[in-house]
Amino acid sequence: MRSFALLFLVVICGMGGLGQKLKPKKRSNAEEINFRTKTKDVCTMSMSGDEEMNLRIECRSQGMSYWCEFTGKPSVCRAFRNNPKIYWNQIAVELRKLPHACESTQVLKTTMCQKAPTEAVMKQIAAGMEPEDTANQDESVQKMATSTRGAGKSSVKKIGKPPILPLIKPTRHGQGSENETEAMKLAREHCWESLHGFCSYIIGIFRG
Repeated sequence: MRSFALLFLVVICGMGGLGQKLKPKKRSNAEEINFRTKTKDVCTMSMSGDEEMNLRIECRSQGMSYWCEFTGKPSVCRAFRNNPKIYWNQIAVELRKLPHACESTQVLKTTMCQKAPTEAVMKQIAAGMEPEDTANQDESVQKMATSTRGAGKSSVKKIGKPPILPLIKPTRHGQGSENETEAMKLAREHCWESLHGFCSYIIGIFRG
């Protein structure tokens, strides 16, 4: 009976150990780390993976953004396994010394893993850049074009046809003065002296 109990305990302990072996390994992911480069580029580095780690760096600089990705197996380094947070902080410190976080950085090394195998080194596998806020730039260009067309239309409206002035027939000063002289002469001959002006006016109307 005692032997059966001992055998039962051995089986239970063995199953417990098997269950522990089947549990997934705890991921050694670190949190995102924000930093600035030597030229004040605003960057973020994020890590993912377990045995083979992936590192992505994204930065913003003067109206544009750029990024790069690294891969490696820092887990083969004993110092990394003991404290991965210090490992990633050392990489961030090295990146802060550079004017550009992705140029001239084909590999990322740390002092704590200098003697580790070469597979522990993080190597760059991809990189790229693109203009930032492209949609906003296109919208501003369209607004500028619209305002330019509006200014052109308003300037065209201001240039109109010159006003048409009414034609004024010139008066014949010679003929008018001649008629007035003859009318006054006839008025002096046929009217009283006090009515010369009135008679001259009437005669001028009839003569035409």
